[in-house]
Amino acid sequence: MYFPWLTIIVVLPISAGSSIFFLPRRGNKNKVVRWYTICICLLELLLTTYAFCYHFQLDDPLIQLEEAYKWINTFDFHWRPGIDGLSVGPILLTGFITTLATLAARPVTRDSRLFHFLMLAMYSGQIGSFSSRDLLLFFLMWELELIPVYLLVSIWGGKKRLYSATKFILYTAGGSIFLLMGVPGMGLYGSNEPTLNFETLANQSYPLGLEIIFYFGFLIAYAVKSPIIPLHTWLPDTHGEAHYSTCMLLAGILLKMGAYGLVRINMELLPHAHSIFSPWLMIVGAIQIIYAASTSFGQRNLKKRIAYSSVSHMGFTLIGIGSITDTGINGAILQIISHGFIGAALFFLAGTSYDRIRLVYLDEMGGIAIPMPKIFTMFSSFSMASLALPGMSGFVAESVVFFGIITSPKYLLMPKILITFVMAIGMILTPIYSLSMSRRMFYGYKLFNVPNSYFFDSGPRELFVSVCILLPVIGIGIYPDFVLSLSIDRIEAILSIYFHK
Repeated sequence: MYFPWLTIIVVLPISAGSSIFFLPRRGNKNKVVRWYTICICLLELLLTTYAFCYHFQLDDPLIQLEEAYKWINTFDFHWRPGIDGLSVGPILLTGFITTLATLAARPVTRDSRLFHFLMLAMYSGQIGSFSSRDLLLFFLMWELELIPVYLLVSIWGGKKRLYSATKFILYTAGGSIFLLMGVPGMGLYGSNEPTLNFETLANQSYPLGLEIIFYFGFLIAYAVKSPIIPLHTWLPDTHGEAHYSTCMLLAGILLKMGAYGLVRINMELLPHAHSIFSPWLMIVGAIQIIYAASTSFGQRNLKKRIAYSSVSHMGFTLIGIGSITDTGINGAILQIISHGFIGAALFFLAGTSYDRIRLVYLDEMGGIAIPMPKIFTMFSSFSMASLALPGMSGFVAESVVFFGIITSPKYLLMPKILITFVMAIGMILTPIYSLSMSRRMFYGYKLFNVPNSYFFDSGPRELFVSVCILLPVIGIGIYPDFVLSLSIDRIEAILSIYFHK
């Protein structure tokens, strides 16, 4: 029986979110709104899991659950969602992190209706972009993110929130212009009838010069979102000011959309240009790992330090995608999922620590481990996961990317050795900034000098959210096939088209 699973999964959060404004106002409205939003997120997550478990064949590399409804006749624009092994992981990650971020948003009391509606609107946009099979639909879903994030940062952010929100919108909207120019360009080129269907575009061939222009335009849009240096400077500011539940969505999902687009559109639809750009992707990825790790070490602000660590970790994704081997690209997908969990957890714990001690600069902290042992334990666990401790997901992802480069037939031995050497230095720098962050926060005696200080440790809500994220981090670290089995067939199929096109 045919059933529009994906349309329901994409439309449910934003349509159910719209009815938040009609909820009864009597009593503690914040509580009603919060529980309503959490129920929608849980329902969505259960629906997605059910659809993927019972209606998705793992061993089939083709697009599944595809739907196509005519939308705008003149431009052959369809509502066309569809998924394959590449999009299942990011969609489940989106559901998981958004549900936990909604649970984490409990301290938000001002305009809580609007806050929760914006979170649900982001949820729809993110799932929509991961499941789009039409280029214009992908662009619309990509844009659906901008206004919610802008409002979430500018209304519920810190002291410099307006500056950070404006910087975010200027960067991301500026990047989207290149995406907007590339979408109709690809749709209109070389065919009597314009088409934006991924399947048709994958079989389309372009002159090399034009393909490079398309590729570069899309790359700028993804470089802002991912972020790739030098277009990354909005990220530390936005993370530094945003409320931690917004940070969880930004670090856990938003940054992954750029890397996903790089594989889904640039690699799948523009393979010749990808072949030319891939050495540059690897060089930029290697520079990014070192640069962001060293910059992170110099940050006084706790959230900015974690933000730069995110930029550094996304360098591994770039290198994996640039390696053009199934091992490397699977490693990149694994890094996307792994960092989605770890980044979200670190921002969550940084935010809950700030709620308690009201300090954000590392040199003012110290000695938190004694009054707050549970937060200390969780923070240390995720710091270890971030620095790629064996047995955690970060270690597996980075190792698979390593193997991907070493086995890549595209590159000569010397460049491969150089890139691996730089990655190794990056993996040495990560423990330095990660452990120094823990040392400054948790050890020493500084906090006991604060007069009348009383700190309460992590409550059940914080423990629940942290443990929920820690379980998949350890699970993927011990059994990475759990994620790799999803994407491996699809990536082999993309690479076989890639080498034969």
